[in-house]
Amino acid sequence: MQYGPAVRRRKLGAELRALRARAGLKSGEAARLVGWHQSKVSRIETGRSGVKPTDVELLLDAYEVRDAELRELLVVLAGSDDNGRHHWWHAYRGLLSSAYSDFISLESQAGVMRTLENSVVPGLLQTPEYAREVTRAAMGGAPDGEVDALVEVRLARQDVLRSNPPLRLSAVLDEAALRRTVGGPAVMARQLEHLGEAAQLPHVRIQVLPFGVGAHVGVTGPFVIFSFPSTSDLDVVVLDHLTSSLYLERKEDLQAYSEAFDSLQVHALSPEETLDFIAGVAHGA
Repeated sequence: MQYGPAVRRRKLGAELRALRARAGLKSGEAARLVGWHQSKVSRIETGRSGVKPTDVELLLDAYEVRDAELRELLVVLAGSDDNGRHHWWHAYRGLLSSAYSDFISLESQAGVMRTLENSVVPGLLQTPEYAREVTRAAMGGAPDGEVDALVEVRLARQDVLRSNPPLRLSAVLDEAALRRTVGGPAVMARQLEHLGEAAQLPHVRIQVLPFGVGAHVGVTGPFVIFSFPSTSDLDVVVLDHLTSSLYLERKEDLQAYSEAFDSLQVHALSPEETLDFIAGVAHGA
């Protein structure tokens, strides 16, 4: 069973602890209700131990949690859906790192995603051709079959924008992401066209930070903020590095990055101006 990195275990444990307290139960009382030793409840709540989806269901039943959306989210964080079936990305588990699998899991359940990209178009907005060129460059000589599989994963991730309800995506792109030629003029032309189409979706907000803005709070690197519909306690910031991902969960980190993103949106072009800007870049302006 794959439980994901420690951040997910801690967040899941903290939420289960809060639900137990809300139910007016001590950890020993909760343990007796589900037939466990108290130490197991304590290990789960402190994130020292992983927890199976079926065990999460037992605890939620004991705490009389009826919110279907919250139950589904917590079960997914434990590793599988409520019927014990793995999610689609588990078919690629031999290919994906645990950090990437965890990112996809969070992305699949988030209600809102805010992202800053400095050099490339965000994965959820990439065309297949653009995604292939970016993946090939990032993988440094990986076999074509592996590149193709990773592109399949990236395109499958985009289903969150077509789900019901869809993920609400707010993206701030540095102008460099539009100017950088990836895969040649034809690939870039289609990518810019696709970006303009996506920008007109009601649940997608795209803003460009033009070069004229100068230095800004996002020059230190791209980041993603995931927010969840049922509880803000599960919100998380993700910083992506070449060989790993860093998950920030402290309230002060979330506040700092949220304020940074708000500042970037203020300095960026409006969504309407961004559409015109994208069209201008596409036509060589």
